[in-house]
Amino acid sequence: MATLLYRLGRFSFRARGRIAAAWLVLLALLGLAAATLMSPTTDEFSMPGTESQQALDDLGRQFPEASGATGTIVIAAPEGGGLDPAAVAPVVEEAAAIDGVIAAMDPFETGAVSPDGRYALVQLQFDTSVDKITDGQRSAYEAVGADIEDLRVEHGGEIMGGEVEIGSTEILGVLVAAVVLVITFGSLVAAGMTLLNALIGVAIGMAGLFSLTSVIELTSTAPILALMLGLAVGIDYSLFITSRYRQYLAEGVAPEEAAGRATGTAGSAVVFAGATVIIALTGLSVVGIPFLTFMGLAAAATVAVAVLVALTLLPAFLSFAGPKILPRKQRAESGTSEAPTEGFGFTWGRLITHKLRIPILLLATAGLVALTLPAQNMRLALPDAGTAAEGSPAREAYDLTAEGFGEGFNGRLIAVVNGADPQSTGAAVEEAAGLIMATDGILAVTPPQLNEQGTTALLTVIPEAGPTDTATEDAVHAIRDQVGGIEGADIALTGVTALGIDVSEKLADAMPIYLLLVVGLSILLLMLVFRSVLVPLKAALGFLLTVGATFGITVAIFQEGHLAELVGVDAPGPLVSFLPILLIGILFGLAMDYEVFLVSRMREDFVHGADPQAATVSGMGHNARVVTAAALIMTSVFGGFVFMDDPIIKSIGFALAIGVVIDAFVVRMALVPAVMSLLGRAAWWLPAPVDKVLPDLDIEGEKLNKQLAAEQREQESVPA
Repeated sequence: MATLLYRLGRFSFRARGRIAAAWLVLLALLGLAAATLMSPTTDEFSMPGTESQQALDDLGRQFPEASGATGTIVIAAPEGGGLDPAAVAPVVEEAAAIDGVIAAMDPFETGAVSPDGRYALVQLQFDTSVDKITDGQRSAYEAVGADIEDLRVEHGGEIMGGEVEIGSTEILGVLVAAVVLVITFGSLVAAGMTLLNALIGVAIGMAGLFSLTSVIELTSTAPILALMLGLAVGIDYSLFITSRYRQYLAEGVAPEEAAGRATGTAGSAVVFAGATVIIALTGLSVVGIPFLTFMGLAAAATVAVAVLVALTLLPAFLSFAGPKILPRKQRAESGTSEAPTEGFGFTWGRLITHKLRIPILLLATAGLVALTLPAQNMRLALPDAGTAAEGSPAREAYDLTAEGFGEGFNGRLIAVVNGADPQSTGAAVEEAAGLIMATDGILAVTPPQLNEQGTTALLTVIPEAGPTDTATEDAVHAIRDQVGGIEGADIALTGVTALGIDVSEKLADAMPIYLLLVVGLSILLLMLVFRSVLVPLKAALGFLLTVGATFGITVAIFQEGHLAELVGVDAPGPLVSFLPILLIGILFGLAMDYEVFLVSRMREDFVHGADPQAATVSGMGHNARVVTAAALIMTSVFGGFVFMDDPIIKSIGFALAIGVVIDAFVVRMALVPAVMSLLGRAAWWLPAPVDKVLPDLDIEGEKLNKQLAAEQREQESVPA
């Protein structure tokens, strides 16, 4: 592996013009494709194999006019006043005139008026699904009632979902990353080149992703996740290779040779670090949820592009940069090391291995276990408008509905009754309505809506509690148990609330399988990389501590509300249902990044003859600064997404940022050297039968060094 990448690095360094031109042409072509083929993303989730999704599919076939997107306009009179039909009628008429609206229901006819007469709900039915609603339709919907004085009109419902926009908050993370790079390298050229390389990579990945939206359906969070990861790993991978290149230059190695060696050694670590991230992300497909599969594959593709760019475009940029890649002081010095031999990394590594390994092991482990405790109370749900940013239209409509009618009106359920004929359907509807109304936690059941044939009926069920309340979840299960025995018709419970419950349960069932798959495959991969049994197991156990503590902190802030105002959480509530499994996948990949970066240097020195303790100190000494910078960059990139209004992106960004901090600075920079010091030579033990079976990937460059040494001896033996 190292030899192959060594040749690739030297070739890219020599052919810098052609390599740079090839990547820029690819970027231009994909950018053009994205501009012409890009389609809107969607917030609609498909959940094959669940009762709620099956009911929605049946509804589309048997009752298509009731299967489109819905909207709810909330009208409120001033305090102490009341609504009358004449005041509400203009709102209903204006809503009915929107393109695509097939029904706008007068609340005085449907009974959707609060007991005190002050609040009313105007229900809208569109003729198409929410992902096909145009911006024009949504704008017209939001404008309904804007000219009506003395009444408060708010707009909610499915139609209010829209694309997540990328804004200035993400740029903040990039700016922080730039500052960290300048401090780390001491050179504007090195920092700018590293950042530019990563930005080109993520631009190519995002352009390719958006160009595919015309043929695949992506959720609105998929591009954001791809951008988040592409930026973070792109900068980190370029940082790692550039740092090793500068070390070789400072030692007096010729630039082209330095680029080859840096790509061969550090590039090998990048390849396998990227591979762990890609394995974790593509593993999301085992869950069997389409939107999560596409989200993982989109992010994995962006990471793969980041790896390829780091291995090819970066050596070309290094060639363009020339000696300016080093600080001015080092340009004038030859054969000196880039950083002081006894820098902080060496001091910290020696302190841990000689004096603090037992206290560090005990304190860090106990602290991380303590931080994990709040995760015991973790609750999962799909986010609703109640968690939206304060002041947003969806949140205002949610709060006004809860104020006038109760929380349950925001979490309405739909019972779909399918019978063979109108008679059997009618009998089943009557029986089902009685059973549902008698269920604990149910406030009301509306009269049925029938299709033209009279064979399919819809019952709107109003729970007493909100959509993400545990009481509503219990009511959904109770209803399904009770109506399942009704003869003569098929009855299924669906709606956004029921779908959210099904999503959470399916993800919870899949999580152990996913965790076993990802950890198992990555342990095998690390065994290939390090030719060790204990190092991969240690890496996996460290990850479990990281993810447990991350879950605990995220639950404490986003669910329980502790210090929630610091991250802009207005309404604490359950975590988004796919956050845990997504976090496991991404954090595991990123955790292995730091593991590979640190331990590969320890392995490299051990293979080249250093004793285990010295190899551990050397690995920390040479890579502590780079890993620290990489972690700060990742944290800043992920942290930039915390300032977004979207609660899903906010929680993902926060969890990833805090997870990187814990893993890099507690697990990898403290626990790893402590454990490696305790294990000593046993850390590199590999059973002989396994050693014979595993291919030697040579990421530490032992074979490469031997080959280069042989070539040098051959050149020296040739007479001048």
